[in-house]
Amino acid sequence: MAVEITAARKLFTREEYHRMGETGILKPGDRVELIRGEIVEMSPIGSRHIAFVNNLTQRLVTRLAGRAIVSVQNPVALSDDTEPQPDLAILRLRSEPAYKDVEPHTDDVVLLIEVAETSLSYDRSTKLRLYAEFGIPEYWVVNGPAESIDVYREPDAGGYRDVRRFSGDATLSIQAFPDVVLTLAEIFA
Repeated sequence: MAVEITAARKLFTREEYHRMGETGILKPGDRVELIRGEIVEMSPIGSRHIAFVNNLTQRLVTRLAGRAIVSVQNPVALSDDTEPQPDLAILRLRSEPAYKDVEPHTDDVVLLIEVAETSLSYDRSTKLRLYAEFGIPEYWVVNGPAESIDVYREPDAGGYRDVRRFSGDATLSIQAFPDVVLTLAEIFA
């Protein structure tokens, strides 16, 4: 008679995850993030991904100067067991010391952006549900291969009520900063 063995999985807290980095278990070059207690390997970054992140960064930093913080490929603490590392996060300004002692949390986030070359399905499913669940008010998925952007607003029950796709010569703006207008041509240049 065969005996069935159940595999136990160890889920981690953010504190344990950070300790793994401090002790060298996770190396500085490891491309990982903590999602619902699991350490998830992120997709490699290709040249197009780098270009689109750089284009967005340059435009957002100049247009949001003094109004918000543009955080590039840095973690955002969503809960005790979840700390994704989006490509870009637009964060509310805090009084000093700005994010020095306490990392960005859900309430600080205005917009999260994921640039997808090979992670499109993951960003449109797992990440989308995660960000909606934690009330991230706006989420963009930059579809590198199609050179389009999916914009998700109004989080509701694991999804978003307002979903729009922008392509071609479209322009878009950040919900919290409607005067900040970006063209897809400048993002995908």
